[in-house]
Amino acid sequence: MRMTTGDLYRLAGDLAAEHGAAASDYASRAVMTLEAEGAHERAQFWFLMLVLLADIHSGRVDPDGNITVH
Repeated sequence: MRMTTGDLYRLAGDLAAEHGAAASDYASRAVMTLEAEGAHERAQFWFLMLVLLADIHSGRVDPDGNITVH
């Protein structure tokens, strides 16, 4: 199963709503831990979550709105 861009933003939005700013800390720690363990693909997923969380926290993206990727 593949996740769409909308799915990824909704997941990031759920994390942000549930954990607030701590969600970025969790994602950052996951990236560092997974990279250290050699799980690079999993680390890339959490890095993407970290980027999306930054967009959400800064107000650049509304995860409940329509997402358009150019």
